[in-house]
Amino acid sequence: MISAQAWADTQRLWDFQQMGHDPRPCSVAIGLGSHDLGVADTTADLYHRGMMPLIVFTGATSRTTRERMPRGEAEHYRERAMELGVPADAILVEPRARNTGENISFSRALLEEHQASVSSVLLISKPYEERRAYATARKLWPAVEWLSASTPMTLTEYVDSIGDARLVIDMLAGAQQRLMIYPQQGFMIEQHIPDDVAAAYERLRDAGFTSRLVPGSIESA
Repeated sequence: MISAQAWADTQRLWDFQQMGHDPRPCSVAIGLGSHDLGVADTTADLYHRGMMPLIVFTGATSRTTRERMPRGEAEHYRERAMELGVPADAILVEPRARNTGENISFSRALLEEHQASVSSVLLISKPYEERRAYATARKLWPAVEWLSASTPMTLTEYVDSIGDARLVIDMLAGAQQRLMIYPQQGFMIEQHIPDDVAAAYERLRDAGFTSRLVPGSIESA
């Protein structure tokens, strides 16, 4: 059983991850690879709404996607977007990245290789990682303007889509921990963490939602 307090704390982390940016036309969109094909769906929707002329899908495979996406996350995203009507010549594929930092760095290199003029980027991620992705991108490519986007949905809807409530809470705790420790390691920009968000994270950590935390950093987080 997951307690009412744990659900309330999870909701607080979910709300904090949402950046609240209104999508508007940008030079390019970068869709971050993962297990969630909803990222490709949302990217395609934003393309059809005229929010960008060019898309980069980025991502290799991980232990959670190796079987479901054997050709790589970015390639499966590309195929999904094309099924939804995005033309092939509007999509670039970056197939090597295995973490968020590599997603940004390798996508930047690919865009430079294609001589794309980039002043703004619509960064599309899973709903519970908007802020983490944004903080990483701002650190690694500060010269461009970043806007965050994800599939609009509630926490309950996301839990239902994954089918594993405890895993979702673990993932949210992991995303929050990284926001708190990665700036000190140079991986992302520093962001203000409200006291109630930090307290919500600590309660979830102490309640055992730790499977997605950075190893060796549980107590220091």
